[in-house]
Amino acid sequence: MRISDLSRQSGVPVATIKFYQRAQLLPPGEPTGRNQAHYGKVHLRRLRLIKTLTSLGELDLTSVRRLLAAAEDDEVSLIGLFEELNRVQIASKEAAVENDESMEFARKEVDRIIDSAGWDVRPDAAARLHLGLAIAGMRRLGCDCDPDFLDAYRDAADRLAALEIGRVSSDPTGRAAHLTRSILLREALTAMRELGQEHYLARQPGLAPAPSDDS
Repeated sequence: MRISDLSRQSGVPVATIKFYQRAQLLPPGEPTGRNQAHYGKVHLRRLRLIKTLTSLGELDLTSVRRLLAAAEDDEVSLIGLFEELNRVQIASKEAAVENDESMEFARKEVDRIIDSAGWDVRPDAAARLHLGLAIAGMRRLGCDCDPDFLDAYRDAADRLAALEIGRVSSDPTGRAAHLTRSILLREALTAMRELGQEHYLARQPGLAPAPSDDS
């Protein structure tokens, strides 16, 4: 297909496609003439990956380049690949770290959650900090985050993680897709949680929406 067809099918402007090529995020097309090239399914798939990582994944292009490079490096294990995803996602949140009593409490609570789940997690795993920031933030705001409440989330997370990783293939050609699927499943989980919240909020006394004028 021509670059105009690639743009139409991917929803990415031609100028952006050319920028991705200059930034070495997208391989060049097969030359067919002066200033012309042929593009195939590989280019379309890569553009869709980049679009997902930058839009739903909210990652900058530097992070996208890091992830794609890791996905294409056979020496990077799948654990290392997912850790790279976690690290680029936590990078923008590290400024929220406050080494106060709440953060110290959160670090201990993260250790408790991991130990109680029986998870084998590295001490420097990025997700430790991610969870710690969330727990510390709730504690500072006085939100209810007692162990029983958090353990319910731990149990749900354990089931979902086992289900997701159980479908991960060892085929290196799909490694970039594994990362993208992880981001999309996170978005799907968030959306389903929001739908459930609306359902249960509507059944809370005094919280149901007022009837419309047409009812």
